Amino acid sequence: MAILKVIEILSNSTKSWEDATNNAVIEASKTVKDIRSVFVENMTATVKDGKVDEYRVNVKITFSIYN
Repeated sequence: MAILKVIEILSNSTKSWEDATNNAVIEASKTVKDIRSVFVENMTATVKDGKVDEYRVNVKITFSIYN
């Protein structure tokens, strides 16, 4: 039986929401092992001078703590 844990991470990117999500997984994987999935809970963006300036995501990352 596997035991899973979920952590919530906020991430950003100047490129896209997809890139912001990937950044969250990359950073989490530096200290968290056996990541199983990522759930994008919320997406927002900031606007500067009439253009999207920064993409932001709130993600939940699920990983195994016991197999």
